[in-house]
Amino acid sequence: MLSIGIVGLPNVGKSTLFNALTKKSVPAENFPFCTIDPSVGVVAVPDERLGKLSDFSHSAKTIPAAIEFVDIAGLVKGAAEGEGLGNQFLSHIREVDAIAHVVRIFEDGNVTHVDGSIDPLRDIETINMELILADMASAEKRLGSLASELKRGDTNAQLEESAIKKLIAGFDAGKRAAIIDLSAEEREAIKHLNFISAKPMVYVLNKKAGAHNLSDTPEDPRYEALMQFLTNNGVQHVIVDAGIEQELSCLEGEEKSVFREELGAGNDDGVNDLIAGAYALLGLMTYFTTGADETRAWTVPYNATAPEAGAAIHTDFRDTFIRAEVIHSDTLLESGSYATAREKGLLRTEGKEYVVKDGDVIEFKI
Repeated sequence: MLSIGIVGLPNVGKSTLFNALTKKSVPAENFPFCTIDPSVGVVAVPDERLGKLSDFSHSAKTIPAAIEFVDIAGLVKGAAEGEGLGNQFLSHIREVDAIAHVVRIFEDGNVTHVDGSIDPLRDIETINMELILADMASAEKRLGSLASELKRGDTNAQLEESAIKKLIAGFDAGKRAAIIDLSAEEREAIKHLNFISAKPMVYVLNKKAGAHNLSDTPEDPRYEALMQFLTNNGVQHVIVDAGIEQELSCLEGEEKSVFREELGAGNDDGVNDLIAGAYALLGLMTYFTTGADETRAWTVPYNATAPEAGAAIHTDFRDTFIRAEVIHSDTLLESGSYATAREKGLLRTEGKEYVVKDGDVIEFKI
C-alpha cells in the first residue's frame, strides 16, 4: 500500500488534518499487510463508482481503494542538523511515497506560530530547505563512496555520479530534487538513494473558520506570493479547514450538510480533495472487481497491463494470466445487467497486452 507523509512546521494543523483523515479510515482487516501504528491511518479513496457497482451486484462486502497517511511530527529549522527530533522525523519522511505539506494560512492569536507571524511562503521554504539539506548530506556521502566503482568503469556508477553532481548543484541553488533537470537514466540510477525532496508533493493550505484567512483577501501580498510560487512550480494544492473537517468527519449525509452550513464551511470537502489529489499525485488509477461476494476497488499505476493489474489481487494472476473479461463500469451500469451487456457484445476478451483503463471492471481468467 502506498503512503503519504503529512509534514509541516509545528502548530500548522498536521495532527488535526490526520485526525480528520483517519475518521474516514477503513477496516484494517481488509488490508492485512498494512502497518498498525497510532500515527498511521488507512484511508479510503472516495469513488462514487464503487457504491454503484456494489448495489448493481448486491455485494455482501464493499472494499474501497486505500492510501496510508502517516502523521510525521513537526519539523523545525535545523532539523537536518538534528534540531528537535529532526533526524528521526526525516527518516520517517524517507519511508513514504509522497508528501502532503501542510501550510497554515490563518491568523489566530490563540494559536502560536513557531516564527511568531504568518507567512506561508517562508514556512514552505523552511521545510523544503530542511529536506534539501538532508538530501545534500546523503548525496555528498554517496558521492564519496562511489570512487571504487568508478575506478572499475562501472557504467551505472558513472550515471549515478553524473546525477549526484547535478543534484548537489541544484541543492546549492535551493532546488528540490523533484525539479532538478535529470535524464530518465540518471533518475533511475539514483532511485535507490530515495531522496526526500524527489518525492511528489501536494500542498495543503490549512484555513480556520472564525479566524482571518489569507485566502479571504487574495490581494494580501503573502497570499499573492504563495499563489505565484504554486503556479510557477506547477504543484498541486488543496485548501482545507482541518478543524471543521475533524468535527464533521463523524457525520454523514444530511446531518453533515446541515452542520457544514452552520459552521460556514460551504460544500467543499477539502479532505476528500486531498485524498483524491494524493491518489492522482502518485499516478494511480482504479479498476474494479464485482460480484455477489464483494465489490472491490484495486489500485494500479496508469498504463498497467492486464497481467500487472491482476498482480494487485495476487501474483498468480500475473504469472498464470490467460485472458481477462473487461467492460467499463459506466457501460456495465448503463446496461443494467451482465446478461444484457453480454447480449449486446459489450463485454470484451482482452489478452496480455491490454492496457487497463481507469474504471474498468475486470474478471481474470487464469
